[in-house]
Amino acid sequence: MKKTNANFQPIESNVYGVAWPPLAVGMTASLATLMHQLEMSQWLPAEEIREKQLHQIAHVAMHAERYSPYFKKRLQAVQLHAQQLASFEGISHLPVMTRRDLQAAGKTLFCRQIPEDHLPMSEVKTSGSSGEPVMVKRTTVNQLFWLASALRDHIWHKRDFSGSLAVIRFNYSSQAWHGVQQEDWGVPASLFFKTGAMHKMEIDTDIKVQAEWLAKINPDYLLTYPNTLLVLIDYFKKNNITLDKLRGIRTISETLHDDLRELARDVLQVEITDMYSSQELGVIAIQCPDSGLYHTMAESHFVEVLDEHGALCKEGEVGRIVVTDLHNFATPLIRYEIGDYAEVGSVCPCGRGLPTLKRIVGRSRNLVRHPDGKRHWPVVGFAQYQKIAPIRQFQMVQRTLDTIEVRLVSDTPLSANQELKLTELICTSLHGNFSLNFVYFPKEIPRTKGGKFEEFICEV
Repeated sequence: MKKTNANFQPIESNVYGVAWPPLAVGMTASLATLMHQLEMSQWLPAEEIREKQLHQIAHVAMHAERYSPYFKKRLQAVQLHAQQLASFEGISHLPVMTRRDLQAAGKTLFCRQIPEDHLPMSEVKTSGSSGEPVMVKRTTVNQLFWLASALRDHIWHKRDFSGSLAVIRFNYSSQAWHGVQQEDWGVPASLFFKTGAMHKMEIDTDIKVQAEWLAKINPDYLLTYPNTLLVLIDYFKKNNITLDKLRGIRTISETLHDDLRELARDVLQVEITDMYSSQELGVIAIQCPDSGLYHTMAESHFVEVLDEHGALCKEGEVGRIVVTDLHNFATPLIRYEIGDYAEVGSVCPCGRGLPTLKRIVGRSRNLVRHPDGKRHWPVVGFAQYQKIAPIRQFQMVQRTLDTIEVRLVSDTPLSANQELKLTELICTSLHGNFSLNFVYFPKEIPRTKGGKFEEFICEV
């Protein structure tokens, strides 16, 4: 019998007068049932998982074929019927849908009828950090799977719910988050467990304020974006600040580099666990507690990594991520190219049959372009920057095929010799002879409206 990773701390009942054994009704009961199913399904063989995924895709596709005008046209354009998507050969013949396609489809993408037991429904608008903002409709069933994946992440990594949690991220609510405290971690953890307090700070707050706030509350756990964490750790190091209660860090939203993992170990003596998600799809992959690989949430998403010819990438190859939402009966996101790239992982030694990604490498517009037409993920050599100059933050914007704007935040202005050395390092790392234009910011390089930060932006 397979092992279980359930870190089942005493759960709380939500039925009046019933304290023991705990009893749940409503959404909490549905979530508990789903979590039980996920605990078993994660150990299925990979082949069986894929078979069940394709079977579920057919259910979504048949509904969308009937009620989504745009999806019906997608099928007709390649002479497919929804039932044919139940095989990998069938679904591979359906062209991917890009963010631009989703924008162009407008209201014709949405299903005109939604099953009653999938309601209510909500609209989700992306932050637009990719330059192509989109809006999708998501159902209560989608929300249920999002909660289950988030809870699975907590359980896999055996977090102590009695500890305190600090969150520094973009604030999607109408209420200010300037260092506020609430009594629990919020859903999904608070649905089942007596948790510690959650402290919240908005991502655009000055780093000094964030750092001093964290030092004051001294949390057990921290959730934030990788680039914010990088600057925070640098501030801690410069000012001899320690977080002696900190037991773990979770990162979301941006690409996480191995250098940052090492920095967190060295300075804060904690491990980082990363989660890959999007606003329109929810949680796509979470890190394995045993191997560190990213397990895709196969019960809710069918994830493909495709090369430039549309074929499936092999282990170790990097390609564009195409995702199918297995349970969205409002917006058929079937073979949706999300705009990110990933490296295909190996079979995980943990024994789970869930597919893996080794790393998430970023958005498609963040590939550097060369005059000869080549494109690749921009390794910019940032690990060596501190050896040249006291650089605190950087961002690169490729303006033309041979010019790049290098945006920097530095403790002191760079000398001509330092700019020359940095130019040599960047051009070597990017495998090209670019003309670099240095632009300096006094404190911080602005983020997008959605609170995200992209290290390399290609405008070509």
